Amino acid sequence: MSSLWLRKLALAGATLAPTSLAFSHYTQKPTQKSTALRAAPLKQCVGGTWVASSGAGTIDVEDPTTGALIGRVPEGTEADAHAALLAAKQAQPAWAKTAPAARGEALKAMARVIRANRVELAELLASEQAKVAGLAQVEIDFTAEYFDYYAGWARIYEAGEIISSDDPNEHIYLHKIPLGVSVGICPWNFPVFVMARKLAPALVTGNTCVVKTSEVTPLTCARITELWTESDDAALPPKGTYSVITGLGSTVGAALVSSPLVDIVSMTGSVATGKSIMKSAAEHMTKVSLELGGKAPAIVCADADLDLAVKGVLASRICFSGQVCNCCERVYVHESVKEAFLQKLVAAMEGVKVGAPADDGVDCCGLVSSAQFDKVKGMLDRAVAAGAKVECGGTPLTNVGYGFAPTVLTNVKQSDEIVQEEVFGPVLPVLTFKTMDEAFQLACDTKFGLTSSIYTTNVDIAERAKNELRFGETYVNRENFEAIQGFHAGMRQSGIGGADGKHGLEEYLASHVVYVRRDPSAGN
Repeated sequence: MSSLWLRKLALAGATLAPTSLAFSHYTQKPTQKSTALRAAPLKQCVGGTWVASSGAGTIDVEDPTTGALIGRVPEGTEADAHAALLAAKQAQPAWAKTAPAARGEALKAMARVIRANRVELAELLASEQAKVAGLAQVEIDFTAEYFDYYAGWARIYEAGEIISSDDPNEHIYLHKIPLGVSVGICPWNFPVFVMARKLAPALVTGNTCVVKTSEVTPLTCARITELWTESDDAALPPKGTYSVITGLGSTVGAALVSSPLVDIVSMTGSVATGKSIMKSAAEHMTKVSLELGGKAPAIVCADADLDLAVKGVLASRICFSGQVCNCCERVYVHESVKEAFLQKLVAAMEGVKVGAPADDGVDCCGLVSSAQFDKVKGMLDRAVAAGAKVECGGTPLTNVGYGFAPTVLTNVKQSDEIVQEEVFGPVLPVLTFKTMDEAFQLACDTKFGLTSSIYTTNVDIAERAKNELRFGETYVNRENFEAIQGFHAGMRQSGIGGADGKHGLEEYLASHVVYVRRDPSAGN
């Protein structure tokens, strides 16, 4: 997740969160229908038209905070996936011929629809995810801004260049053309924003797009799609240019990424899923752009502003209950300031308020599902059994869904699972280092390579970090939230390709080189 708004929210705390969300269904009995249940259509959006799924299966969606059923979507089938891809394939040539400025206006229209329904959408998002109300509203608002940002690229992205030829009577033209049909696979942690991340750069560059939502959190994406198709805004993308379908990764997702109709697959999710997609895409040599897991290190140097470091680490660890791939997952603190840093960090983590999305002053909620809760608890239990010391937290919270107390661990080893594998929950191991050489070596000792951070007042150390931290992104003296105009990309098993900014847009363009030789005698 990215944006200046999210950064401000993380730094300022939950007290700045919007308070206009009603969350009326939290007072209802589980048997009553909620706003979310009424919102999600039991159909698939194929090429901008709602059609019945070819299968009868459905997926129930629960509110992780209350356990109530709040929505139901089609389970989806291979036939649904194929129908969406056919619609995209048929619509793509005409969409590619549409003037880029008109494609940009279409993205602006998509943003307008989202803004017109921002509060309803934030309520729905918070309920299906157990996401703090303010953060849910930030995600909705920033999604609209993301469409507007890429709309601005419509008139300015480079559509090609002229290359000098050895022949004075020849020009070499390098054209940037749309790849064709794109597939976007979305995660459950920031489903709405990532849907925009898949749609906006693809559409503005003349591609058509099929999005598969997460089966865990599909409701808000389905509702946004419903609002787009119901709108009478003539500037919206035409029929066929986009589809948003629901289903399981093992069926719908697998059918999408293995199809010969697809020109690029962009997926945000786990390393295991990314590897599976690469294998499937290899059959047709389909391009992939994958943002996968992370195990972000934070280095706290001896000269660091410890209050700033604690603030940044805390923001990076409790945002959406630690279920954010680019946020801090492990800390290396210089041994000379370990005790002072640890005291401040534990106090800050103990002060985190965990509750329901609409609770006053809440900092984070429970985890998104029982499966995620079991994963986090299992990793913590194994760490403790291996000798880790629990400095704070370490226990489930029975008063708030799949709640888990923010936890700090010490007495862990670099080789421990809790240090090497992604937790994706509010658990933070803290280790020490003696020299900067050791700090950089420990930070890079990982199969992941998404993000990293360092806290120091020494510019020379910051410059070393720029060169020696082998990660897609490094944050100096700030929390781990990327910028819309940057390039969110990983190294090693954290992914291939990337998103955002100019370079994220170029993921959806192919090169077509044309050699034009003229007759020098012509025209005389």
